[in-house]
Amino acid sequence: MKSTPLSLIAGVVALAAVTGFAALTVPGDDGATEAKAAARLPVERSSLLCPAPSTSDLAETTYTSFTPAAKDGPKDGTAELKAAEALPADEDEPADGKTGDADDKADADDKADADDKKKTEADDKEKAADSKPVVSLKDLGKPVTAETSKSGAPALVGTATDRFAPGWTTQQTTTAAAGGARGLLGVSCTAPDTDFWFPGASTGASRQDYVHLTNPDDTAAVADIELYGAEGPLKSDVGEGITVPARSSVPLLISTLTGEAAENVTVHVTTRSGRVGAVVSAAEDEVGSDWLAASADPAGTQILPGIPADATSVRLVAFAPGEDDADVKVQLLGKNGTFSPAGNDTLHIKSQMTASVDLKNVTRGEPGSLRLTPTDGSRTPVVAALRVVRGTGAKQEVAFIPATGPVGERATVADNRAKGSVLSLTAPGKTAKVKVTASAGSEGGEAAVKTYTVKGGTTLEVTPEAPAGLKGGYALTVETESGGPVHAARTLTIPEGGIDMFTVQTLQDDGGTVEVPEAEQDLSVLDD
Repeated sequence: MKSTPLSLIAGVVALAAVTGFAALTVPGDDGATEAKAAARLPVERSSLLCPAPSTSDLAETTYTSFTPAAKDGPKDGTAELKAAEALPADEDEPADGKTGDADDKADADDKADADDKKKTEADDKEKAADSKPVVSLKDLGKPVTAETSKSGAPALVGTATDRFAPGWTTQQTTTAAAGGARGLLGVSCTAPDTDFWFPGASTGASRQDYVHLTNPDDTAAVADIELYGAEGPLKSDVGEGITVPARSSVPLLISTLTGEAAENVTVHVTTRSGRVGAVVSAAEDEVGSDWLAASADPAGTQILPGIPADATSVRLVAFAPGEDDADVKVQLLGKNGTFSPAGNDTLHIKSQMTASVDLKNVTRGEPGSLRLTPTDGSRTPVVAALRVVRGTGAKQEVAFIPATGPVGERATVADNRAKGSVLSLTAPGKTAKVKVTASAGSEGGEAAVKTYTVKGGTTLEVTPEAPAGLKGGYALTVETESGGPVHAARTLTIPEGGIDMFTVQTLQDDGGTVEVPEAEQDLSVLDD
């Protein structure tokens, strides 16, 4: 008689809950046992990585961490973000070899021992300080915030377990009032992965774009960075084999990776070993700065939600990573329907070349979202992003909107304020009904819930109903109740120095649950 231990079955379930995938082969079954879909279970572990926020002495950064409330599930767990480790400093230069008498040597040795002890104590204190969480969640459904104005604040590495893991999200928002990186820089901290696409970057003279690579693991990761301009790949001798030390972050100025200047660049980050979080910081002279998050994976159809109604300039940047060219139809999903921008109803994207088109003030006073669909039925996969400018002259400010997937079952964005938060909902296909929950405030207030209907082929812009008695910031959670799919983005605006600084974050399904396969036969005891 043969038996499959229950611990093995439990291990498979746990693997699926952590990774979203599990395969089970019964010993002696030769793969004959099939699995069928079972109920979805909440994930048990989530990882998030936040890039180093700013090197400016004038920057102020707020971190907001949040996990949606749940009716049941585990009672224990943690959700903490800690500083990524600093890269190791060079060792002290060796002694010059000069010697004195024995007493002098003994004194020197004693002094060296004392110095080493002090250095060790100082290092221990620094490590202890670095090991303390920067942000730590206490309750479900209530965000926690932390702030820093420290120049050169580190990247953050975080993990949520058990009850805090499903739907865990963290927003990093930096206000830089002046300087070359002036602007409101917002980013939803990312999960580690092995493949990222960033259309919309630049190596032009007016831009200072950095790609930030953060390694959450205890072993080094090795990454490659490829750059593509309007004429194809940009020559680079230093973009391969980039080592990202364990639990550390490496920022790389993109223009130093190539000798070619290009206004519109697609950045492709992959890893040979390990995994990283990747995001691009973009600063443009006299226009502003913001984070450029990765585009949704290459696909034939892409949705870019949340173009502000008062956008004065919109530039679409797209890239076809495969061997075939792509021809896409460009459509704006507006307040009342869908239409193609005059003179820009299609875009030809040559294989391995970055294409761009200036759509100017395409929204014309109404909120909108962009949809790219194949024109020839080939469904050649593409990636895409928008560079969006509000204001004119010295009062310009820039933000980026990457192509994004639907909110699916649930999606959340943190760090909403009493004023300045706008939610954009678009239904590119069927009419949809969504539930929007404004969480309790970080310092007080009661959650508020409201339901919206989004007509197919349109974009609905709403000012969220703030929590009653709001104190501090709050999170917005969007759940699809019927119809759809629905794509969403949040625009946060903060006036500063006469400029309406803004940032846009897209919302994607938080992956808070996974399907766990269920064997069709009893696995507890199997006969020969």
